[in-house]
Amino acid sequence: MPGDGSDTHAYADIAADELLRFTGTEPFWGGQAAGGTLTYTAPDNPDGLTIRVDRFAGRNGVSFSGRLEDKDLVMAVSPGRCGDGMSDRIYPFNVTLRLGDEIRNGCAWSDVHPFEGGAAP
Repeated sequence: MPGDGSDTHAYADIAADELLRFTGTEPFWGGQAAGGTLTYTAPDNPDGLTIRVDRFAGRNGVSFSGRLEDKDLVMAVSPGRCGDGMSDRIYPFNVTLRLGDEIRNGCAWSDVHPFEGGAAP
């Protein structure tokens, strides 16, 4: 069993006010989250939609939940090396996004936890 089963402390590596950026491929979604807001971007809306979210810190990461237009949005972020498949970047966090019935995978980073690799993919 991974981890210490007696450890009940919430994940604290991503601060509540830390600007977390995320990106995914197919269909090239992304955005950022901090505090109680999340901005979701997509090719058809590069400026994005900003929504209110609830943040939850579990034992191995954080999650954000809210509603994007008429769909439930839940995004889980956990530590682990992540590659976007499009660049030489290695990100410090894995992302799983559920938007309605659709599941998408991606990567995340912040200024505190930067990615490794070139500035432009």
